[in-house]
Amino acid sequence: MPDLQKIVDEIYSKLKPRRGEGKVADYIPQLAHVDPKKFGMAIVTVDGEVHKAGDADIPFSIQSISKVFTLTLALGKHGETTWNRVGREPSGSAFNSIVQLEHEEGKPRNPFINAGAIAVSDLVLAGHTPREAIGEIVRFVRYLADDETIAIDPEVAKSEQATGYRNFALANFMASFGKLDHPVEHVLGVYFHHCALAMTCTQLAHSGLFLAAAGKNPLTGHRVVPSQRARRINALMLTCGHYDGSGDFAYRVGLPGKSGVGGGILAVAPGKASVAVWSPGLNHNGNSLIGSLALEMLADRTGWSVFGQ
Repeated sequence: MPDLQKIVDEIYSKLKPRRGEGKVADYIPQLAHVDPKKFGMAIVTVDGEVHKAGDADIPFSIQSISKVFTLTLALGKHGETTWNRVGREPSGSAFNSIVQLEHEEGKPRNPFINAGAIAVSDLVLAGHTPREAIGEIVRFVRYLADDETIAIDPEVAKSEQATGYRNFALANFMASFGKLDHPVEHVLGVYFHHCALAMTCTQLAHSGLFLAAAGKNPLTGHRVVPSQRARRINALMLTCGHYDGSGDFAYRVGLPGKSGVGGGILAVAPGKASVAVWSPGLNHNGNSLIGSLALEMLADRTGWSVFGQ
């Protein structure tokens, strides 16, 4: 195993002068207030070592990274029938696009674009009130990270609810094709709240560890999902986890990863480690600009790319 703390420190010092580059997601009013110069990075290995630098212990809004956890829950509840409701292909469109949804009659292309995650929220809602479904998601993430302090930021949830016109449009559009089982406002209540989860890089890296260890949390010994399911979630993260920048991320970094417009990225090095980075400035695809560079440097220095050194 390479000297990971040395590598993390090197990456941080090299990118520190570039903090603040990119554009903060100001279309969600609460996120517009975030300091664009924040930058944190944390690695948790399957052996339980933790290596971090910068603002790794400051909570931030994980936004779409939460879609990895809701997909895991939906697959646990519904198994392979989940794919009757949402596809597994890269979208090639913006994360909030409605064009593709119309063409494909309300079935979203994958679970990580907004429409797909709304469909997954509908599946998680099965048999629950919205409050119960949100509680289940929070409990699951706390269980994964082995940390009871993780919570939803109510101000971010409120901010998204007040300005999420495009998401309301997507959900109503899907409902018009009969693709939602629950009322639109219930489904979106679950969706907005899970996107408003606040976590630190260290907590986020811990929560993704089961995907690096064939579905088992190596630190607690708990089996989270079967190894085949962990492999498949990783495959979707690699092909669809960065919206229409997924191919470029695979090309440059070569790790399964999921980004969020809060500036976070969760990346998985199968068999080795879970990695979380956070830098609020986004590139034109809505992915963390500095975070993506940090992960590219990490993959180069460790040889962790799933495509070889």
